[in-house]
Amino acid sequence: MINRRSFIASLSILGLGSITPTNKPASAAGFFSSAQADDRVYWARLLYSIAYPVCFHLSKNTLKQQMPVEVNTQFSHATERARYTHLEAVGRTLSGVAPWLRVEGLTGEELNMRDHLRSMIWEGLTHIADPAAPDYLNFHQGEQPLVDGAFLSLAFLRAWNVLWEPLDNTTQKRIIQAIQSQRVIQPPASNWLLFASINEAFLLQAGEKPDLQRLWRGVQAFKEWYLGDGWYGDGPELHVDYYNAYVIHPFLLQIYDVLLQHQMVNSEEYHQIVVRMQRYGEEQERFISPEGTYPPIGRSIAYRIGAFHALADLALRHLLPTSLSPAQVRCALTAVMKKQFEASGTFDQQGWLQIGFCGHQPQAANVYISTGSLYLCTHGFLPLGLPPDDAFWKQPDADWTAKRAWTGTTFQADHAL
Repeated sequence: MINRRSFIASLSILGLGSITPTNKPASAAGFFSSAQADDRVYWARLLYSIAYPVCFHLSKNTLKQQMPVEVNTQFSHATERARYTHLEAVGRTLSGVAPWLRVEGLTGEELNMRDHLRSMIWEGLTHIADPAAPDYLNFHQGEQPLVDGAFLSLAFLRAWNVLWEPLDNTTQKRIIQAIQSQRVIQPPASNWLLFASINEAFLLQAGEKPDLQRLWRGVQAFKEWYLGDGWYGDGPELHVDYYNAYVIHPFLLQIYDVLLQHQMVNSEEYHQIVVRMQRYGEEQERFISPEGTYPPIGRSIAYRIGAFHALADLALRHLLPTSLSPAQVRCALTAVMKKQFEASGTFDQQGWLQIGFCGHQPQAANVYISTGSLYLCTHGFLPLGLPPDDAFWKQPDADWTAKRAWTGTTFQADHAL
């Protein structure tokens, strides 16, 4: 367990104790885009820039006051989305940065940035379930909070010793009660079932009694909704979108992690989940064009590189299929990042993400999308949870499949699972 108080006190030694949005670059492309920067430096600077406004204002109890609430104005529902957008920003940001928060072996600038996020997040987590705090968040009014309470549960499960264990007892109890309060929300027969399931997996991990019906309902549903070749239905039917990556594969695998640890599933059942995700990861890598683009298909494309959550999670876990080298996945994801995050209008003047797929494109948002929703993009950065000496970072640059295919270079034939 990390000593939270002594860690925060040490930040002044690191030179990070007084960083504010006015003196730390949060949106300037020059901060994270550098011809001299290697991929890891680029990723770390970019993720820090994305996460910084959320974490800073949460730590200061000013997230609700300062975070904009942008929506697609065709729908005229900004007031409604403001009920949910702050928990969206927190849950999605934390579950995306969680692996980076726990990694060892960092030095220099990256260590300072990562540790600064840690300290801000620890402080901010004391506010989200405190009824007296300005940033007390909505966990159970309406249906949307179930989604982002689940992303918060995912964050804790991904970095238990760094995000959960350092919290004081009062904060832990309040967060547990907040997640339990979401049991009043009944998920529809879709990927939402996994949000209820992962909440119960978190409660089980925290030593609480889970609601076994909610825990198993999502698990059992996706056994029935597997359609083949790495694809699940979102419900009984196929949806041609990125929800297999945004939610289904990564959430299922994290739930199975907990179930396996508690001997509630066996290794064969776990392996089946992994194999299906690996096949989907192969397909994901082939979606990335030689230029670093991918099809803007389906719901929620404003999540940007969050569309590759599943592929990034496989890389983080050292579970990439043998057909994919870590280097080609790194280079493919880096190309996507540069295409999307260096586009004009991606960030506003205060460093907040703006709605879009490549730049500022408010009309690309579905009715449920607002500013907080956009922070699911952080899930494309999960491999930062691998240490700097990992093969993912150390292997020489390599072309990904589509880049090889479209330049006449030999590449591996594809085959269904």
